Amino acid sequence: MGLLGILIGLGLLILFAYRGWSVLLLAPLAALVAALFSREPLLAHWTQTFMVSAAGFLAQFFPLFLLGALFGKLMEDSGSVAAIATFMTQRLGTRRAVLAVVLAGALVTYGGVSLFVAFFVLAPMAHELFRNAGIPRRLMPATIVLGTSTFTMSALPGTPSIQNAIPMPFFGTTPFAAPGLGLLASLIMFGFGLWWLNREEAKSRRSGEGFGGGVPMPSDRLATDDKLRERATTAREFDPAEIAHGAVTDAPPPVALALLPLIVVIIVNLAMSLFILPALDTHFLAEARWGETSLASVGGVWAVITALACAIVAVLAVSHRRLPALRATMDAGANAAVLPAVSVASLVGFGAVVAAMPAFDVVRDIVLGIGGGPLVSLAVATNVLAALTGSASGGLTIALDALGATYMARAAEIGLDPALLHRVAVISSGTLDSLPHNGAVVTLLAVCGSTHRDSYRDIVMVGIVGALIALVAVIVLGSLAGSF
Repeated sequence: MGLLGILIGLGLLILFAYRGWSVLLLAPLAALVAALFSREPLLAHWTQTFMVSAAGFLAQFFPLFLLGALFGKLMEDSGSVAAIATFMTQRLGTRRAVLAVVLAGALVTYGGVSLFVAFFVLAPMAHELFRNAGIPRRLMPATIVLGTSTFTMSALPGTPSIQNAIPMPFFGTTPFAAPGLGLLASLIMFGFGLWWLNREEAKSRRSGEGFGGGVPMPSDRLATDDKLRERATTAREFDPAEIAHGAVTDAPPPVALALLPLIVVIIVNLAMSLFILPALDTHFLAEARWGETSLASVGGVWAVITALACAIVAVLAVSHRRLPALRATMDAGANAAVLPAVSVASLVGFGAVVAAMPAFDVVRDIVLGIGGGPLVSLAVATNVLAALTGSASGGLTIALDALGATYMARAAEIGLDPALLHRVAVISSGTLDSLPHNGAVVTLLAVCGSTHRDSYRDIVMVGIVGALIALVAVIVLGSLAGSF
């Protein structure tokens, strides 16, 4: 009965979340269903298991949600993202429209700009480029996905994405874990995705397909679509309702100033991770008042927090006069972090209750019994949970909360570098999370004026197939040569 309760609770969560119900309500309800079937104390699991786990997630990662959303909103309203996109357009032109959109998306997201901010800026740019070049509209979503939601989210070393931050407290790693394997995975994702998009573009030209029809959903309507908002905030780290708040400048900065905050993120992140934090005396963290923790558990998150904070200062320093409504912009950025963070925390709370059920031992044994060693087992567990929840960050945290300690113990037994576990876990979270019900996919299709029928196959190829190929390559190479 306990296993049946877990399946029913998970089924209810998936079904009603897909229909636009709030995860804030669904997650505790689904958790209580699982506890009820296991004849476990309901109130105790709600307050002592669900809430404690959700609060723990917020304690660790809310600063990343907050600073990431604030930085993204400042970059949008200062015109910096638009300036970078325009620069890439002018440099590469319509002859290389696909590459221009991919590189613009990769640049801003690797520099720390929130995904939905990138969507709303890149979609109009891609619309004009593709229309002038005669490239089908149906390829717009996949092109934006390749640049914003693949290698810069999960594989490129040092990426400030929340997905890359989540494994750090579990494995004691940094944002630059397994850099060689991360670079290899990035090249595979980028190369395969670009090959597919160029192939489809050439095919469309031979058939005379043209740009095609379709009408993008206006940003103000997207911001007020409650059903879309609920799905989107679970999938990514920015509340799209805040896109319409604040005010965007009509005088974007020069591209050099627009790029400066992104460069600050990369340099500060690298310096904090590899040089500054390791040189500090952090023995005080072992004291009870600091949670009896260690630099290995918090250093990675500290590095990204510092990098984003410095980048925010950089934006304000070079573009504060270009922000027509500074307070409104900063309020919108801060508010945009709240619902996504609490939504993912609720998913984590649900996972904690499920993991506390006696029947979960059966699930754990099945997952750990998968052949191929801990890397394969970790990849399968993370892929499945990300697919079921429609959230890379939610699925990844649930997997590591439930099994992270076990994987670390197994890695120690066989001499496996935790950095390899980190990279495999992050890449795995960014594969099957892009199923049709994913809120980011639904939002992007609406922004581009396309549909699942027209564009989803291409999203699968660049966002799922390419990532799976890269994941297999990392697992095989990591198993043979270790982390590098």
